[in-house]
Amino acid sequence: MPRKLKSEPNSKPKRKLKTYQTSLGFFDQAIAAPSMKAALDAWGASSNLFHQGVARETEDPDIVAATMASPGVVLRRPVGSDGPFTESAELPTDLADGDARPKHKPRKGPAAKTAKKPSRKTDDQQARKAAVAFEKEERRREAERRKEEAARAKERARREKAVATAQAALDKARREHEARAEAIDAERAALDERAEAEQARWDKQRMRLEEAVRRARE
Repeated sequence: MPRKLKSEPNSKPKRKLKTYQTSLGFFDQAIAAPSMKAALDAWGASSNLFHQGVARETEDPDIVAATMASPGVVLRRPVGSDGPFTESAELPTDLADGDARPKHKPRKGPAAKTAKKPSRKTDDQQARKAAVAFEKEERRREAERRKEEAARAKERARREKAVATAQAALDKARREHEARAEAIDAERAALDERAEAEQARWDKQRMRLEEAVRRARE
């Protein structure tokens, strides 16, 4: 039966993952990623934490093992502690009592001393497996970002449509008001003209009648 590795001679080589660590808020965070930039993206950092000295690559075997088991996933633990990194770390219950917490890991049993060092072949297989898992996690995270962006775009479109509808109603009402105001002004002008004509007619009639009265009294 042919081995699967022989069927992929032209597969693209995977970038070796490294473990990076930082502290953000109440948590220490660690991730297995192919580069510092990938780690910053996964942390959602808006600045280069490595240049600022608050992030670094770590070779701590426990941290490396935890991140390589979940490559591309941000693991956390309460800041300042030396407990294990997990995906669902809880906030410290009392930050003021942090010094009272145990600061040393329990000593490993004798079995740990007799553990065999993994072969280079095993290391390479694990590295390839971790790289594939990291790419899968990045694709999942990118899909989530696209989904969130699509939701934001939909909400923007909804708001823009609502604004356009309200603006159109306002513009229509303004045009109707201006048309009615113009009609009223035209009617007022016509009334003023009629009033002036009536006043002129009356002035003439009054003068004629007053002249008749004056003559009648002579």
